[in-house]
Parts: sequence; structure tokens; C-alpha cells
Amino acid sequence: MKYFYKYETIIGPLFILENNGSIVGISNRNMGWEGMFKETPLTKETNRQLNEYFSGKRRFFDLPLYAQGTDFQEKVWNALKQIPYGETRTYKEIAIAIGQPNAMRAVGMANHRNPLMIVIPCHRVIGANGQLVGYGGGLDVKEKLLTLEKTRCLTP
Repeated sequence: MKYFYKYETIIGPLFILENNGSIVGISNRNMGWEGMFKETPLTKETNRQLNEYFSGKRRFFDLPLYAQGTDFQEKVWNALKQIPYGETRTYKEIAIAIGQPNAMRAVGMANHRNPLMIVIPCHRVIGANGQLVGYGGGLDVKEKLLTLEKTRCLTP
């Protein structure tokens, strides 16, 4: 059964979607997900861990996740999970990391299709010139997340 719930956070509303005991969607936009609008223990735990992340107390998530995509998308999403907290990578660096150095645009599209914002940290991917580009949650949210991480990395 699918359940989704909306939580208010420091970056605005976050919608969390659970399906069969796994988190399958996190978005700051209403995605029109099918299912029952109901808080579950798992959506509540996900929200708790996200709030710990926002407050600087959490850098890694311990949640049952299921991000379904193409083989290529899943390679990209796995590479994104390897970007350390507080650091960024370019689309080119991710393309190289997955063994497809000319696939920068495809990496960008895979980022855009990331169903689990923040937990799969596509906000840590930036343009080759260091500029913030392309974030499904909005560039203002991307900037807030990167600033939050850089600020928390500087504090003990």
C-alpha cells in the first residue's frame, strides 16, 4: 500500500511517499502521488531524520529506500551517494565516476529524475564553472542545502 504525507521543514514543505515498507519518494513539490494521505511510522521516521539533517545532527540516513530507475539512473544515484557531506561534484565528475565521461547531459537528466531529494544528494552536483544549475527542487533550495552543509562542516 502507498502512503504519503506532507511535513513542514526549514526548506518548506516536503512530501514523503512510502510504498510497501520503503521510502520511494521525497519531494518539495506535490507530485500527485497515488495512495492514501496518511502519516505512517516510516514517514514520521523519515521526517525525523530529515530534521536531524537540517539541524546538523545527521549526515547519513538510515532508512529503507527504494529508488527505481533505469540502470544508468541507478548508477548515477549510487555515485551521488558517494559525494561526502559538505562537498560538491560536477556533472562531468559524476560521468567519469560511472565510467561514461561524455555523459554529462545524461547525468543531469538522471539527477532531475532522482525520486529521493536530499537522501540521494543530487543537490551536491554543480556546473563545471562552479555555478548552481539544474535542481528539481529549485535553485533556492539547492543553495540552502549546500549552505547548510558547508556551515555544519565548519562547526565541530
